[in-house]
Amino acid sequence: MTLDANIFPKENEIPEKYNKIVNQTEYLIGGKIENWTGPVQEILSPVMINNNGNLTQKYLGSHPMMDANTSLKALDAAVTAYGNGRGEWPTMSVKGRLNHMYKFMENMKQAREEVVSSLVMEIGKSEPDSYKEFDRTVKYIDDTINAVKKMYSESSTFVKSENQLAQIRRAPLGINLSMGPYNYPLNETFTTLIPSVIMGNTVVFKAAKYGVLLHQPLLKAYQESFPAGVINTIYGEGPTVIGPIMESGMIDVFSFIGSEKTAAIIKKQHNSNKPLKSVLGLGAKNLGLVTDSADLAVALSEIYASVTNFNQQRCTSLKELMVQRAVADEFVSKIVAMIDSTNWGMPWKNGVIATPIPDFWDNNIGGYKQMKFYQDLIDDALSKGAQVVNKTGNQNIGTFFSPTVLYGVNKSMRIYHEEQFGPIIPITVYDNINEPINYCVESKYGQQASIFSRNPEEIGYFIDHAINQEGRVHINNQGQRGPDDFPFGGTKLSAEQTLSVSDAPKVFSRRVIVSTKYNDVNIDLVNKVLDNNLSQFLSTRQIL
Repeated sequence: MTLDANIFPKENEIPEKYNKIVNQTEYLIGGKIENWTGPVQEILSPVMINNNGNLTQKYLGSHPMMDANTSLKALDAAVTAYGNGRGEWPTMSVKGRLNHMYKFMENMKQAREEVVSSLVMEIGKSEPDSYKEFDRTVKYIDDTINAVKKMYSESSTFVKSENQLAQIRRAPLGINLSMGPYNYPLNETFTTLIPSVIMGNTVVFKAAKYGVLLHQPLLKAYQESFPAGVINTIYGEGPTVIGPIMESGMIDVFSFIGSEKTAAIIKKQHNSNKPLKSVLGLGAKNLGLVTDSADLAVALSEIYASVTNFNQQRCTSLKELMVQRAVADEFVSKIVAMIDSTNWGMPWKNGVIATPIPDFWDNNIGGYKQMKFYQDLIDDALSKGAQVVNKTGNQNIGTFFSPTVLYGVNKSMRIYHEEQFGPIIPITVYDNINEPINYCVESKYGQQASIFSRNPEEIGYFIDHAINQEGRVHINNQGQRGPDDFPFGGTKLSAEQTLSVSDAPKVFSRRVIVSTKYNDVNIDLVNKVLDNNLSQFLSTRQIL
């Protein structure tokens, strides 16, 4: 397939449900939905309009570009709602907070179509994957609620040690600055925001650069579901709206999913007089290892799914393939055939795999920034001996880049080390299993690795030598985040903290103890507190 302007639609060819303009002025601070009257940022879709071969990005609308004073008002609202741990939300019973979260989940469901429309048009995610992201997020909220119920029910007992009687539970951390990624702007954002709120923290939330409008229909759900100031939203340039918040010294938790470079900049802005807990999901350069004993049908199926899902704009994708020499030619010929048969097109079309990529025109380089990054990686590899081996590879126009298989990649090339976060599939040939193990050891990332093999000895060897480099090792399986009750984390520059529906509530809270000397007087006092429901915290009640 040759890539040209005809891959993009004419204006009248965009389905009506996706051909909308939303000029967002609303934002939520202190329980009130305000209207912004200042500067705005226009939002352009990765979907381009084809006007007789001339391509322009589809205009989707705009969102507020706030100033520092407004972002600090959002911070003040979160601080007031937390009230040094004495506010309505942090002192509310866990059951009470869960009831509010149930209400939010039901209100959120009403916005399903609007959110999906935004995912399709703002980030170019296929329609089925957009619905999947929304529905998975609803399930994630429900699963997190159930995990918290279990955790609190298990902590509803008292423990006796020596002459002390105690109840050990969890308390919130304080004010959370929450920032999500553009590739999963709903699901990944909520994997930190939701458990943080449930555990009694208050939040200042900034949406990702792409995928902003999907949160607009959720503002009313936030407002109606939670007390004032529990969730506050800000929009704008990071240095303008994030810098002052971090410099204030009022942030207790920084939850962020994105690049390690951005995370480092924001962390440095934090007032060092106050501890900061960081909950970070960052970059990854996950290894896919194919040995000569692998079931190639299984390996090809799993790897193809990994490297083509959402244009490989997933941190969990297999971003460096290493194939043992004896099976390399066969593997490459078959993966090339699969890649070259991939359906390209617009995200609303049935069966489409490769779609346009969120990007913006950069006048400094005279082109689209992400497209140039991909091309630079490929050109560097080609100049050092790699080859583009699929017929449809190494083509781009506008915001579309064709899936490209690079064969003969080695450690002298940028693509061997750098996370491409796009449709480039690098393949390296190896002879000894210690070569891919050394890749894991030397990489600055450490999220996941997959081994495809039917040899139990090499599987065991790889696990033992790779597991301390990675957050997760897969056997004959592609990289992935789920199931959501499995731990999701990493080492090195890939992550700080481990998340899952049971881990995340613990990450956003701390263990605390109420204790007393074990004697009749104190036991009687504690029983009176319990029998008369005099404390929201001290309780033996189960949450059903």
